[in-house]
Amino acid sequence: MAQNNATCWRGFVFLGFSSFGDLQLLLFVLFLSLYLVTITSNIFIIIVIRLDSHLHTPMYLFLSFLSFSETCYTLGIIPRMLSGLVMGGQAISFMGCATQMFFSASWACTNCFLLSVMGFDRYVAICAPLHYASRMNPTLCAQLVGTSFLSGYLFGLGMTLVIFRLSFCSSHEIQHFFCDTPPVLSLACGDTRLSELGILILSLLVLLVSFFLITVSYAYILVAILRIPSAEGRRKAFSTCASHLTVVVIHYGCASFMYLRPKASYSLERDQLIAVTYTVATPLLNPIVYSLRNRAVQSALKNALRGSLLGKGRK
Repeated sequence: MAQNNATCWRGFVFLGFSSFGDLQLLLFVLFLSLYLVTITSNIFIIIVIRLDSHLHTPMYLFLSFLSFSETCYTLGIIPRMLSGLVMGGQAISFMGCATQMFFSASWACTNCFLLSVMGFDRYVAICAPLHYASRMNPTLCAQLVGTSFLSGYLFGLGMTLVIFRLSFCSSHEIQHFFCDTPPVLSLACGDTRLSELGILILSLLVLLVSFFLITVSYAYILVAILRIPSAEGRRKAFSTCASHLTVVVIHYGCASFMYLRPKASYSLERDQLIAVTYTVATPLLNPIVYSLRNRAVQSALKNALRGSLLGKGRK
């Protein structure tokens, strides 16, 4: 199939934000600033959790892997987008587009599964606190993380194969800043209904199954919180879940709008702006919402900065 495609053209061209004209330079500065903050914050969180023994718990283990996944996700998308804002439309080969779609879809699916795992972790912590250490043991944590990454790769591979089994012999201009499934699918020639159905089924499996697991976890958590006699106890218990719920709502809201709808409702320019939310803004939520509002992480960050400053002072 790849050979049939290659006889028609050799790649795609990203149009990106070319319709924004002079605003592209302003967008470059804005997106570059957000990207640098996102990368720096997520990497710093990973290092702090790694170095601080007080944070060697399942909750922070999952958080560090989520930061790692978000970092890899943005690395595959944002640098090329920033380059396009400065240099204009950029070409990408057929294989390069397929590779970018595979990794972006894989990391996005992995994030969904990791959020489900984090919901399960909160369920055990609140509903069975006395058994938390024995149930959330290192072996189970490693299995949950490994399953999340493996499942993400398998679903990412499935989505990529469903799209790139098609022929692309018409327009080669992608009205987007990366090889996402809706804009690439819109360029395919011939009957795409089977591929649309395949993408819908895979998206439903990832989003609905992972969201269902989160919903079940929080149903039990809500019942457990309501049984706590004191208002202060209920507030503290809920506060441990608030950050996770915030990221879940934003993450699943954007993903559902993009992938769980018919092709007739696509609007490439509008969808491109929405894509900015889950490629630029959502990865930034991880260190801000999850970590920088967490007292344990704040203390670890202060200790790390203090140690760094003392080290420089001694030199």
